[in-house]
Amino acid sequence: MLRAVIFDMDDTLVDWSERSEDWHDYERRHLERVFNYVTREVHPLRAPDAFYDTVRTLSRQAWLSAERGLRAPSLGSILRQALEQMGVPADLIDVEACLRAHDWQPISGVKAFPDALEVLPVLAANGIQIGLITNAAMPMWMRDRELEAFGLLAHFADCRLSSADMGYLKPHPSIFEAALECLGVAVQEAVFVGDNPEADIAGAQSIGMRAILRVGQRVPPLISGLIIPDGAINSLHELLPILDAWYPGWRAAPQTATTAVQPDGTGRGK
Repeated sequence: MLRAVIFDMDDTLVDWSERSEDWHDYERRHLERVFNYVTREVHPLRAPDAFYDTVRTLSRQAWLSAERGLRAPSLGSILRQALEQMGVPADLIDVEACLRAHDWQPISGVKAFPDALEVLPVLAANGIQIGLITNAAMPMWMRDRELEAFGLLAHFADCRLSSADMGYLKPHPSIFEAALECLGVAVQEAVFVGDNPEADIAGAQSIGMRAILRVGQRVPPLISGLIIPDGAINSLHELLPILDAWYPGWRAAPQTATTAVQPDGTGRGK
């Protein structure tokens, strides 16, 4: 029985292909807000470029370390370390306030895939629970701003997990297990959909979950190596017939009139 579908976020539900703003410009603008907040209300900082460079260096180090042990980078921890290195006393640093000063917002040109806005309501209308896991260095409340702006947040009311909150990145099994627990479903009752063969497909399959690869280019998907998805799609619309084949009857039965057979062999709806 199918009870839940869990999705990756970026490049599965959210389309970054038309981003119109340079990432470093975007990052600098938001780090400037943290710098200004700390200088104004916490402790004077006198070298903004040094702060930006320190944050970026710590971020690169955190992601390189994550490749070895799958411990998730955390923007909050990175900001704390950077501020301490800049001379801010540790007991004065309020990480939550720094993250709110950062003011993460959707990036220009990034938007929901149209098929996500069309397919998610179909799943929900048929009683399927919907979850989300994202390999993000930001806590989920920051990524929620994007989901809300793109019209996706309401579909994920019960289960949205950021690796920064969980402590581990996909493909670590713990984050997939946490999503199943969050939704209250068994592994055989859920399917995972993502665009990254290693993080999404291998990760979900490592705990016994079926996994479907979203292929970015509209070409017949050719998967090489040892990671073989259970299914591959170019559009989320192609997810529905796969679910029909795997879980016959998963769609809610339509509410139609029944027919009672009378003794004379005629029928009368009731």
